[in-house]
Amino acid sequence: MSVAFVFNILLIILLVGFVVVFLYFKVKKSVTSEENPSETEIERDKEKYSIRTMQEYIKKQFDEITRMNLYDLALSEEEFERRKNVKYELKKALKGAGYADASDKKYVKTLMFDLLKNNYKVNEFNINYAIPFNNFDDLSSQDQFEILLHMYKKEFKAEALTQIITKYNLDTPKYEFDPQVPSYVITKEEIAQIFNNEITPDTLTFEDKLEIVVQRVYQGYKGYSVVDDIRDMNIDGVSGGVSGIPPSFLDQVSGMDDYLEQMGGKKIPMSYDSVWIFYKGKSTYLSFLSFGSETELKRVCQNIYKYNNPGQLSETVGYKINEMKDGSRVVVLRPNFSESWAFFVRKFAPPTLISPEQLLIHDNKQNVIELLKYLVRGARVTAITGEQGCGKTTLLMAIMKYLYPTITIRVQETAFELHLRKIYPYHNILSLRETETISGQEGLDVQKKTDGGVNILGEVATDPVAAWMIQMAQVASKFTLFTHHAKTFPNLITALRNSLLKIGMFTSEDVAEVQVVSVINFDIHLKRGTDGTRYIERITECIPLEKKFRYNNNYRKTPELNQKMDYFMDNTVEYFEHMTKTSNYTYRNIVEWHDGRYVFTNMLTEDSIKAMRENMSPEDVRNFDNFIDTAWR
Repeated sequence: MSVAFVFNILLIILLVGFVVVFLYFKVKKSVTSEENPSETEIERDKEKYSIRTMQEYIKKQFDEITRMNLYDLALSEEEFERRKNVKYELKKALKGAGYADASDKKYVKTLMFDLLKNNYKVNEFNINYAIPFNNFDDLSSQDQFEILLHMYKKEFKAEALTQIITKYNLDTPKYEFDPQVPSYVITKEEIAQIFNNEITPDTLTFEDKLEIVVQRVYQGYKGYSVVDDIRDMNIDGVSGGVSGIPPSFLDQVSGMDDYLEQMGGKKIPMSYDSVWIFYKGKSTYLSFLSFGSETELKRVCQNIYKYNNPGQLSETVGYKINEMKDGSRVVVLRPNFSESWAFFVRKFAPPTLISPEQLLIHDNKQNVIELLKYLVRGARVTAITGEQGCGKTTLLMAIMKYLYPTITIRVQETAFELHLRKIYPYHNILSLRETETISGQEGLDVQKKTDGGVNILGEVATDPVAAWMIQMAQVASKFTLFTHHAKTFPNLITALRNSLLKIGMFTSEDVAEVQVVSVINFDIHLKRGTDGTRYIERITECIPLEKKFRYNNNYRKTPELNQKMDYFMDNTVEYFEHMTKTSNYTYRNIVEWHDGRYVFTNMLTEDSIKAMRENMSPEDVRNFDNFIDTAWR
């Protein structure tokens, strides 16, 4: 018997054995499946009714509707028009929903609700595979929060988040991260406690559950992830990617080991675990929410700024400043310009809330409001200063109500934020902004030819914008209002002076400062307390100091050389005293905030009173004179 024959026999035996073993396990698996068919079906349903799978289904359905060629379907004229309208409305709504348009978002979510309920056959049982409504112990903090927010939205709409925070005092400082230093944070334990207090198994109807699932599917498809509904609330703003460990830090292997040792085994939040809200002046960390991955945070950043096609965010263009469809300001940053992907949405008070009476809450506020009215009607060039989030823009929008309707308003902004025409639709108002092809200086030049009465600068934050402000106040309009981030009045003057020097308008500090103080009349400085309270810390009047040289010309009358030299030296001293004077202005506080009360300290100067009276109506002049007599008592 040859070796080859024996080898072939062994090979055949191995093959037969492999086939037998394969058939055995195949039959066993089949029998097991027949004995437990429900397990396989449950696994299929879990996958089918997961958020991810339903999101893919919705995306596929919407793609089919929007890309369908209706001419190939041989439809009747009536059916053709109906489907064409559906196609057009859906395309429009999908685009608007991405820009945070409330009506388009509602339309898209309604269509999603119908598709999932009627076509995808989501029911009372299988909906629990998406979010475990049937077992509250399995709900995540995000699930609990979104259920709470949904239930509160049914009654309070855009005030839902405010109601939750107020009812449970969630805006009080806590020692969550440092036993010595308090911070504003809302924790998963607080959300769990509120959820247990508010929600029972009987609280949610099937429609409630499906609407919550629809919102979860929507926010991962066309929305802004976990901040989608939060962004729609009446809060000051929301941001993401601004805390936690940036991905770039993970690449620093040597530094990471030391860092982990210092953290002592604590869970380290990543940049995509960062969700913050700005609520009543308080920057509050929502530690129970997360975008889940850097990819999801990146998706939100790449979509949240797209309204009105502001251009592409790229490594070359590392940030974008734009507005959203509802007027919110959005700033987006990306690596390598910033250390991680991040966005900031700043919301402004809706028109119905713009009122100085509501913004100012402390004692003697009525006299302060009267003074603000007369500063506006008296055509005083006024700066509104303060740190970020202290309410500068909101106050500027509020005091515009005191302008005479006969005065035309021209606004120059980097991005549209004031939206004054929405608040004052019967005033003559036109707003301009910079674009990629039109500079702010060109916009200012155009404004000079548009019959402007008062010019408003949304924010003086750069050197060129400071130069525009000085130009506006000098030649372009009756007076100017603007906001600035200066901390003190001298800081304001110095910052504006330095801006004029930097862009080359002047080479002498003295001359540049003279230009600034000849323009600025008043500064309204706002402050935000540690508890989020906003108030006017002071109202300051700028008083320019004139340089009046008193030369002695008697040297012409005396023949004595020594006497002439004495006169010459006196004039030289006079000149250098003025040229080396440390300041071209002085200032004094007209109003100050002391211990929760506004106190009127120094009287307005006679020059200011005279100039203000010249710009007021006869009735306002009489009221202003009476105000002067009583406010400073």
